Amino acid sequence: MKAFFYKYRIFFGVLLVFSAITIGLFYNALKPEKTLPIYNPADVNPELVDSTVQYVSKAHTIADFSFVNQNGKTITQKDYEGKVYVADFFFTTCGSICPKMTKNLAEVQAAIKNNPKVMLLSHTVFPETDSVPVLKEYALKHGVIDSKWNLVTGDKKEIYTMARKSYLAVKLGKPEELYDMVHTENFVLVDQKRRVRGFYDGTKKEDMARLIEDITFLCAN
Repeated sequence: MKAFFYKYRIFFGVLLVFSAITIGLFYNALKPEKTLPIYNPADVNPELVDSTVQYVSKAHTIADFSFVNQNGKTITQKDYEGKVYVADFFFTTCGSICPKMTKNLAEVQAAIKNNPKVMLLSHTVFPETDSVPVLKEYALKHGVIDSKWNLVTGDKKEIYTMARKSYLAVKLGKPEELYDMVHTENFVLVDQKRRVRGFYDGTKKEDMARLIEDITFLCAN
């Protein structure tokens, strides 16, 4: 009798293990794989996109650029070639959303500082006041790591063009003021092929967690 119950326990033990493995296999087979969309101008809020590209629905990529960073170095797309990076728009005297955005981006920097595949790129929307020395002071104040994070200034028209034609992330300012921009809270995730892969609210911690997760995903693919 003891032998019977012993065999009975073994049989049900094996059955339970087999069931658990089977359920796990079915779960993994049915669970959808993580994907990230590829954004084109036609996919986003038209308020954030220049009217000349709002119709573009495929093959959108970040255009070539040339700006000057907090150290007076010229930064181009070559510095970001093959990288995953996060771009945003700000200005140093902003007292509303910028402090929170900068703090959150500094936390993203901490998360990716040892990952050579990832960088950050912040553009001022007030280049007339955010000179190289001003950007350097701001960078030092907020713990910017020069090798990971460029704060850039340059020609306002060029910044405007990048903001609204490439990154699809900045609102039009006063129509009577040429190239006037109203920056938003958007952080823009760009992949290794210069494609826009995500938008995140730079003032929200939960969006930062999602951003870091998506960066990790892009680096692995």
